[in-house]
Amino acid sequence: MWREVPHEIEIKLKVEDPRAMRKRLKECGFVMIERRHFESNVVFDFRNSRLRRSRSLLRLRNEGNRRILTFKGPPRPSDSYKVRPEIEMEVSDGESLQWILKALDLHPIFRYEKYRTIFAERGRRRTARTPVVAFDETPIGFYVELEGPGAWIDRKATLLGYRKKDYIKVSYAALYRKQRRRFGLKSEDMVFLRRDS
Repeated sequence: MWREVPHEIEIKLKVEDPRAMRKRLKECGFVMIERRHFESNVVFDFRNSRLRRSRSLLRLRNEGNRRILTFKGPPRPSDSYKVRPEIEMEVSDGESLQWILKALDLHPIFRYEKYRTIFAERGRRRTARTPVVAFDETPIGFYVELEGPGAWIDRKATLLGYRKKDYIKVSYAALYRKQRRRFGLKSEDMVFLRRDS
């Protein structure tokens, strides 16, 4: 029996002062549940861009020793949030998976990197449904992602000093394309020129 596909509900918020944001998260009762770690992401598509045209995404994330394959379906209508069907699975052999994707005529079309630290409200145990705040350090600046029910996102965004007009519903790929056009960036991928540790 097929179960209903879970949906992610999230927004991004631009962070101008990373140190102040970390302090504010602590003041708002958030604690770190995943230490800062490096993530390298590769987005795959068919040669005819079938996934992009359907507003879907297939991504392989490398995170330390973990490999996570994610499929995101087309966004659902929402005035405030990015709402998408999302299926994730951990993969034990990322290299074999890439050969499988290639055999299916799926090819890498975009790479992006970030350092991510994940926070949850104090006293909350981490489950698949726990609302979280991800603090992201990217080649195009600092962002926080709030993922959870819409009412929770609104409350926490307000606590952090943001309003609905500040909500960002687009992907890092879309944000990077905008930065490329604005600043004439040469790299097609959103990667760091040099990684720190």
